[in-house]
Amino acid sequence: MKQILVYGSREFGQVVRDLAGQCGFHFVGFIDDIDRGPGILGAWQEVSRGHDPALHSVAMAIGYGHLRERRALYERVRAQGYETPPLIHPRAYVRDPAAVGAGAFVMAGAVVDFAARVGPFAVVWPGATINHHADIGANTFISPNAAICGYSVVGEDCFIGAGATIVDHRTVPSGSFVKAGAVYAGPVA
Repeated sequence: MKQILVYGSREFGQVVRDLAGQCGFHFVGFIDDIDRGPGILGAWQEVSRGHDPALHSVAMAIGYGHLRERRALYERVRAQGYETPPLIHPRAYVRDPAAVGAGAFVMAGAVVDFAARVGPFAVVWPGATINHHADIGANTFISPNAAICGYSVVGEDCFIGAGATIVDHRTVPSGSFVKAGAVYAGPVA
């Protein structure tokens, strides 16, 4: 069975642990540079010394409130040779699993439609839809029930709030924060 470490132990870490199990991984423990407690193996320095990258993968469970730090930690994990497999819930609809980048999460009930792409270590929450030919950048969070319409491009390091709609053929610049329930009709892609 595939072994996985979850980097981050708080609320998001618990969700990612469950997602990894649903995807057929055996949870080994949490990595946490700040907190200590049940299931936490220690900080990255300690855990990486005792868990061979040939035998263990890592899932990044650092939340959207720390996008810059999340990106840096992801790059460090990859640089040390750890795989960060995409985790696609068995009850998500993903037209082409190869279009989901390394370390990305696609939760139950999410849709990644025809010719859509989800970048590395992006997160697509339950009920979110990434419609045909849409492109989601690396390290971007698409919240529950958000709709990314066809041919739209969402840049890197973005947060799209719950129930938000990105109108078709639009570009959301990298680093953007789109509020819950908003209708984004910015620049044409």
